[in-house]
Amino acid sequence: MRHILHKGEFVYPSPRTQGWRVKAQLDVEYEVIETPGLLDPDNPELLAVPGGGSTTDTRLIILDHAVDELYGTRIRSYFAENSATVEYLTLPGSEEYKSIDRALEVVNKLNEVGTNRLSNPPIVIGGGVVADVVGVAASLYRRGIPFIRVPTTLLSQVDVSVAAKSGVNYGGYRNRLGSYTPPPRTLIDREFLATVPDRQLRNGMGEIFKMALIKDQRLFELLEEHGAELIQHRFQDPTPGYDGLTGTIADEVIGRSIAGMAEELEPNLWEKNLQRSVDYGHSFSPLVEMRASPELLHGEAVAMDCVFSAIIAAHRGLISGADLDRIIAVARRLGLEPSHPLFSDVALVSEALADTIRHRNGQQNLPILTGIGAVCFLNDVTEGEIAQACDGMGRLLASHADDHAQSVGAS
Repeated sequence: MRHILHKGEFVYPSPRTQGWRVKAQLDVEYEVIETPGLLDPDNPELLAVPGGGSTTDTRLIILDHAVDELYGTRIRSYFAENSATVEYLTLPGSEEYKSIDRALEVVNKLNEVGTNRLSNPPIVIGGGVVADVVGVAASLYRRGIPFIRVPTTLLSQVDVSVAAKSGVNYGGYRNRLGSYTPPPRTLIDREFLATVPDRQLRNGMGEIFKMALIKDQRLFELLEEHGAELIQHRFQDPTPGYDGLTGTIADEVIGRSIAGMAEELEPNLWEKNLQRSVDYGHSFSPLVEMRASPELLHGEAVAMDCVFSAIIAAHRGLISGADLDRIIAVARRLGLEPSHPLFSDVALVSEALADTIRHRNGQQNLPILTGIGAVCFLNDVTEGEIAQACDGMGRLLASHADDHAQSVGAS
């Protein structure tokens, strides 16, 4: 049928493809500052606003429940003595509460106190769970506001302190929702570790252990020689008359961990390159950790993944059997169990790897040791190798059970 134009009709031009390209750059700079005596009212670091200056606007202080119990009085005294206008929100700090609902609870409180876009950033004081929740909330509020991070556990001081990303758990998966939102300032005070329980210190050691394995042989040797004693003395400086471990060892271990993480993250902050050595210990553990929750803490699961991956490396001949034995021995010396029954479950570990492959855009990109302090990346690990490593983890469990039975019998 022919289309007949009537008088007054407008004829549209034929469709044409048009396109525009927008290219922009975003300079990212943030600082991690170690400042002893952070809660001393004469220490100005907690009051500082990123970019300089101060504010009289109300600031929201978010605490995790353990920090509030231990340090709540000192924190409130700090802000009161500095005549700062603040309000408080206390959140649970355990992994099962790392959810979008908790992030929205923070958003509601930011609204309530009247948080501006830049001038009165919230301050989060606590472990990695609460820091992540606040990071997600800050990334959503007004499409992104700055916040100040004060990590109080070993894990958060050596790992979360440097990270640019925040996440919450969703749908049974760890950190399934999140964003890249580095706070402009992170403040570290080793004195907080004096009240951290032994298990949480060992949890943090899991991430230090990982960092030593992927890039820092000196750090591995420090853990081998001093790791147990660092945990025993909670990374604190010696008291007068004490002739044991010096505070410089704690400084070096924490310092090397933070510096190593920063060095790895800086050139690939937004993870455009999906071959990341810091993913070592995080290829199989995320799903295992979630399925075992709350039995396994994050650093505990990471340490097991480090051992699992080292078994793959040893079977491939990338590291020696002696290196594998040494890795397992150091994990145990740090009080970190090298295995768990779920790491012997071939189906579960294979499912974990499949999810990791989706996260890495269809590639395994598995960081695997080529020695203590060095890695390569593999994309051809087979189901047979997974089963072989699961068998090795099972044998570690059995040997541990035998050792325990012998020690009980001897006593």
